[in-house]
Amino acid sequence: MSRSEWHTNAKSRWDTNADNWHSRSVEMWSTGSRKAIIPFFLKSVEKGMNVGDLGCGDGYGSYLLHQNGYNVTGMDFSEKMVEIAKHHEMKNLRFIQGDLIQLPFNDNELGAVMAINSIEWTESPLQALTELERVVMKGGYICIGLLGPTAHPRDNAYPRLLGEEAICNTMMPWELERLAEDKGWKKIDEEWVYKKGVAESLTKSLTNELKQALTFMTLFMFRL
Repeated sequence: MSRSEWHTNAKSRWDTNADNWHSRSVEMWSTGSRKAIIPFFLKSVEKGMNVGDLGCGDGYGSYLLHQNGYNVTGMDFSEKMVEIAKHHEMKNLRFIQGDLIQLPFNDNELGAVMAINSIEWTESPLQALTELERVVMKGGYICIGLLGPTAHPRDNAYPRLLGEEAICNTMMPWELERLAEDKGWKKIDEEWVYKKGVAESLTKSLTNELKQALTFMTLFMFRL
């Protein structure tokens, strides 16, 4: 499958899923699998910065960033998602349609970016990381949430084993960390989001690598 086909099919998948995602979004960010993301971001990134929320979905995460004092541009490659997200628009919060491997931002335009469960939907994660690096100023921040081994959305990668088209990349958290290290990014923070049923008290003595192996999602904060 060509890169254009990969992205067309992934875009179609999220256009179709937009309403379902939107119906669950507030719960995910408030009490579900995404509740740790904004507090994690706030620990490192100074308020008042220009932030890109790349793969913003229905825009609720972008809205929360804005409410916490950032100037936010949310971007998604699903036109349906952007249409829903635009209902959140206000001063210093806007939404645009775009692609992670060809970002609609100027060089060094942003102080920080947040990409939660979006790198996985690109055929070339390395190209996406290079684009993130291009649009963030020197000394800026790159926050990435990557699906862990236990995440159900990884089912979207299964068809590749049958020789069929797949639109989800199976990159592991440690692989993302190595790509970032190869690019010279400095990891300044990491946090682990587990599925229900995993008691965090049982994971405290584990190495980062073993924690990643149990996660639904690993959150990384890098600095350029």
